[in-house]
Amino acid sequence: MRKKISIGASILILAAMFAGVFYSLPYYVSKPGMAKELEPIIEVEDGYDARGSFMLTTVRMGRANIYSYLEAKLFDYVELYPLDAILHETETQEEYNARQLHLMAGSKLNAIEVAYRKAGIPVNYEYKGVYVVQVLPGMPAEGKIQPGDRVIEVDGQQITSSEFFIQYVGGKKAEESLTLTIERKEATKTVNIKVQSFKDDPSKVGIGISLTDDKEIIVDPEVKVKTDEIGGPSAGLMFSLEIYNQLTKQDLTKGYNIAGTGTIDAKGKVGPIGGIEQKIVAADKAGAVIFFAPNEKGKADSNYNAALKTAEDIDSKIEIVPVDTFDDAVNYLQKLKER
Repeated sequence: MRKKISIGASILILAAMFAGVFYSLPYYVSKPGMAKELEPIIEVEDGYDARGSFMLTTVRMGRANIYSYLEAKLFDYVELYPLDAILHETETQEEYNARQLHLMAGSKLNAIEVAYRKAGIPVNYEYKGVYVVQVLPGMPAEGKIQPGDRVIEVDGQQITSSEFFIQYVGGKKAEESLTLTIERKEATKTVNIKVQSFKDDPSKVGIGISLTDDKEIIVDPEVKVKTDEIGGPSAGLMFSLEIYNQLTKQDLTKGYNIAGTGTIDAKGKVGPIGGIEQKIVAADKAGAVIFFAPNEKGKADSNYNAALKTAEDIDSKIEIVPVDTFDDAVNYLQKLKER
């Protein structure tokens, strides 16, 4: 009898452990990720080496289970977010992942352009089509097109920009058919889709995809940025600094381990990001001594001020440097004493 009770209790415990790991709660949880050196990730052809390092910082983000929910309740710098704070309306997890990877791709392009232009090197683009970020439920593209697809032709015409595609499709009438050529996981296929009126604005037609330009940057010397499955735009500033440092003879690191975060646009403007607190924790653990944080033109609740508070809370000696532009970071580094 006792043996049966013991077996039953063991089964219940195993079932509870299984549920704790695999049962998803209606939250996302974020925690400090890593601070990763960029030199192994970014390679400029015949680029210069550095004595120190630039590092990107990440946040680990995923659906909460029972264990991670409890972790967020018990420990500092582990945060919970409701689903609608992370996913756009009607957005699926697949679409969210595709959006994050696209944001990373855009971040890389902007970083390359900023760095090369700063170094006085020409930059050109080759347009490859439009990139599908989201597919709207109930519209004709649902089930035929997926987030992450590249649409390269419409009715036999090469797509040169998202604006061209929107204007072309918008010029059709409801129930007219389109023939799209798409690339998905290195395979090319043809899809026939009928145009449909939008429910919230019947005067407009479409197929129900959110998209953006998919383009390749052309520079000489060539640069390779290997980000694998890292998503989001927050490494833009640090990408641009690493690329610029490999392009120029002067070593901006001057022997320091330098971390940071912030989006970057094609003109070099640095924008705010989420999870700055967790990124300070990650940078401190990795031994960074300098951290660039978006200043947001001095806002009281800026990333910079949040970073300062976190560094103080964890008793870190890391120096937090406010930046609004790529040039702000470069100017700071140029004045830095050699280590």
